[in-house]
Amino acid sequence: MKLLPVDEARARMLARITPLPGETVPLARAIGRVLAEDVTAVRDQPPFRASAMDGWALRAADTPGRLRIAGESAAGHGYDGTLGVGEAVRIFTGAAVPQGADTVVIQENARRDGEVVEVPASPPDANVRPAAGDFGAGQPLLARGVRMDPWRLSLAASAGRAEVRVHARPRVVFFSTGEEIVEAPQAPGPFQIYDSGAPALKAMAEGWGAAACKARPVRDRLEAVVEALRGADADLLVTVGGASVGDHDLVRAAGEALGLTLDVASVNVRPGKPTFFGVLGDGRRILGLPGNPASAFVCAELFLKPILAAYTGAPTGFPTIQAKTATPLSANGPREHWMRARLSTADGGLSVEPYRDQDSSLVTVFAAANALLRRPPGAPTAAPGELVEVLPLARA
Repeated sequence: MKLLPVDEARARMLARITPLPGETVPLARAIGRVLAEDVTAVRDQPPFRASAMDGWALRAADTPGRLRIAGESAAGHGYDGTLGVGEAVRIFTGAAVPQGADTVVIQENARRDGEVVEVPASPPDANVRPAAGDFGAGQPLLARGVRMDPWRLSLAASAGRAEVRVHARPRVVFFSTGEEIVEAPQAPGPFQIYDSGAPALKAMAEGWGAAACKARPVRDRLEAVVEALRGADADLLVTVGGASVGDHDLVRAAGEALGLTLDVASVNVRPGKPTFFGVLGDGRRILGLPGNPASAFVCAELFLKPILAAYTGAPTGFPTIQAKTATPLSANGPREHWMRARLSTADGGLSVEPYRDQDSSLVTVFAAANALLRRPPGAPTAAPGELVEVLPLARA
């Protein structure tokens, strides 16, 4: 099998993915979804000059002085008239500044005496928010391809949108394979382990915008694997385990029975060399991940996350950063190595320290890690303080 570089393997996978069609959803259901349209303002916000404070709306030319109180302007209920010379209007935060007024004196600086208010000198435009101060009619607010979060939802709502068009969620089914896998709370046999990979991968995929589900573990029988894959209604099938070429690794053979065309047979990466990707005869995509949890999680970050982004129309870039290594790093071998690591702030900069034990079966290490440290193939030794490439992980 040809070992593809990580970047080339990811590019081949993404070349097989096209964004899913759009669907219109209520704004409240758009959180986490990727816009399939641009959102443009249909009117100015605010649509009028508004007071930034509770106080008195008046003409700067009339200050300082004693002014006759002509009325009131509250949020949602403006003053209908035009302010005359020597007049003031009681005004509240967010209310429209009356015609004829050009400044607002805050209430702490004014003194009311019956139907008269005494105000100090005030310059024009003090405490006045201009019309269209936030955005103007026709202004682009959100571009297609951005993922909706509560702040972007608020912006769309302020533009009067009750619905938005978003890309459909890719349907992903996860399969754990192997006689050794059992699901909690089932009691494991003496040579079995609990399934820790597929549940976590499902949660990752949902956080990355997929509609994901986890199938029951599949035993090491070719016909069982074939039937499990054949019956899955999904855009993308993700298998966990059985991706290599051992006697009990049956996923590739099952894929071949379903017309599999391989685009990626294996990847020059550590951990995760057996990772493969291809297209089944009916057009469904399949991503085969290694069975060891750390291997599967690393390759999910490297490959599954950008694949799901491509399905949803989101950017598929790989946002690594630079940090100083806190410990010496030995020279790397021929495979690109993504080390579980701890990223922290030290002396005003970013510092990263890989965990000593990088065994791909250790769930505890991945649970503690908040970053992956990339070591390119053949990378030389690195002394403490040297810059290295790091992929931050989204951790609470």
